[in-house]
Amino acid sequence: MTSREFFHKFNSTYIWGNILAIVILVLLLAIGVKFGLDYYTLHGESIVVPNVIHKQYDDAVDIMDKVGLKIEVTDTGYVKDLPPDCILEQSPVGGKRVKSTHVIYVTINAASAPSLVIPDIIDNNSLREAQAQLLSMGFKVGEPEYIPGEKDWIYGILVNGKHVQAGDRVPADAVIVLQVGDGTREITDTSGLNESEYEDVEVEQKRPKYDEVYEYEEVPVDENGNEIKDERGKSGSGSSNSSSHSGLPADPSSMKPTE
Repeated sequence: MTSREFFHKFNSTYIWGNILAIVILVLLLAIGVKFGLDYYTLHGESIVVPNVIHKQYDDAVDIMDKVGLKIEVTDTGYVKDLPPDCILEQSPVGGKRVKSTHVIYVTINAASAPSLVIPDIIDNNSLREAQAQLLSMGFKVGEPEYIPGEKDWIYGILVNGKHVQAGDRVPADAVIVLQVGDGTREITDTSGLNESEYEDVEVEQKRPKYDEVYEYEEVPVDENGNEIKDERGKSGSGSSNSSSHSGLPADPSSMKPTE
C-alpha cells in the first residue's frame, strides 16, 4: 500500500466517522429535548378546573388543593346579597383543563360596599351633565327632586335623605338624589349651606311677594267703629298722617287708601 492510498483511506474513514457521530448526537439531543419538555410541562397530564363561584374563599382553597391547583386573590368586588369572602369570579372558569401547577385567580366579595367621593357638581352642572358624570364614576342615580330654581340646574345632592357636599364619601351602592331646579323661580345660591340654612332659604323664597305700593291715611273712629267727621264733612282729626307702606297694612280697619 502506497502512502497515497493510506492517506486516502484514512481520510475517508475519519470523515465518515465524524458524520456518523454527528448523526448520533443529533438523535440523542432530539430524544432528550422531547422527553425533557414532556417532563417539564407534564405533557398529557391536565386537570379539570373546579367551579368555585359563590363558594367561601376557604372552601375554594380546599377544593383546589384536592385537585392539585393553587388559588390566588387578585381583586375584590361587592354584591350586597352575597356573604363576605364569597368567590365572585374565577379565571380560568370552571370546566377548563389546565396543568396541575396552574394558578386559579379569583375575585372575592368585600365585607362592605366601597365608598366613592362626591364630585363637585352642585351649582356647577346641568342635570344631564351631572347624571353622566355620576354614572361614569360608578354611582347609582335615582329620580331627581325638583325645587324652585333655574331649570335643570343642580342645587343639592341627597343621600338617604341627607344633604352631602363635594368631597364627601358615600357607599357605592347608595342612591344619589339630585335636587334640580324646576324652572319656576331663580333662587339664591345654596352651595355650602347646611340643611337648616337651606330650608330657611327655601321657605323665604316661597313667601308671596307684593310689588304694589299703597299710601294710607289714618282715620279717627268712634267706639262703634264709625268714622268721625267734622262739620265740613271731613275727617275730624284735623291732621293727616300719611305713610307709605310696602305690602299689606297692619290694621286695615283703621286705614283707608288715599284717593
